Amino acid sequence: MKKKEESKSIHQWPEDDRPREKMLKKGPDSLSNAELLAILISSGNSEENALDLAKHILQDHQNNLTSLSRLVLSDLMKYKGIGMAKAVSIKAALELGKRRLSEEAFEQGKIQSSKDAYQIFRKYLEDNHYERFYALFLNKANNPLGEPVLIGEGGTDGTIVDPKRIMRLALEKFASSLIIAHNHPSGNLQPSAADVNLTEKIAAACKLLDITLLDHLIIGINNYYSFAEAHKL
Repeated sequence: MKKKEESKSIHQWPEDDRPREKMLKKGPDSLSNAELLAILISSGNSEENALDLAKHILQDHQNNLTSLSRLVLSDLMKYKGIGMAKAVSIKAALELGKRRLSEEAFEQGKIQSSKDAYQIFRKYLEDNHYERFYALFLNKANNPLGEPVLIGEGGTDGTIVDPKRIMRLALEKFASSLIIAHNHPSGNLQPSAADVNLTEKIAAACKLLDITLLDHLIIGINNYYSFAEAHKL
């Protein structure tokens, strides 16, 4: 009974153990992922306080924030004590984290490797449950000419991409080179025959217009496949 009472309210804890107070005194770096999530959740349910509920949610997803970020609002709302407002707050916080990663990649400027490109594309592709296809256009110095452009989107196992549209956009932006990327919702990073065929078509179209196809990335969870690194371009 005592354990249940303690679980009901974080306010009953010593002040130094409460997530909010701990952040104020020691800074955000001192908090665990569960404690940070508990601050967003604010309050728990009749059986779990906010921290217990946060631990419960994280444990269900292997304590992996990337896995957590793939949840849609309805997934979060299946947890007792998580309503629409709390679910939206959690999704918003995770989205800010993704955007920060992308901004840091853009601030770096010049794309010098496949990993640099991956850091830009992952914001757009890593958490999608459906395939999406993007193109990033670059100038002669390999600096991005704006953010990646959505070229096509489809289902869980494919998307329709028109190489002519990619070439038209490249010409409109006076791009010297480009990088294309899409995601595999299944998590399998190996390129399909269709992926290889499409890459060859786009590479051939680029060659005709004296534009360099630097890479084609397949984005998964915290990882990627690079046609350039695999020497398939």
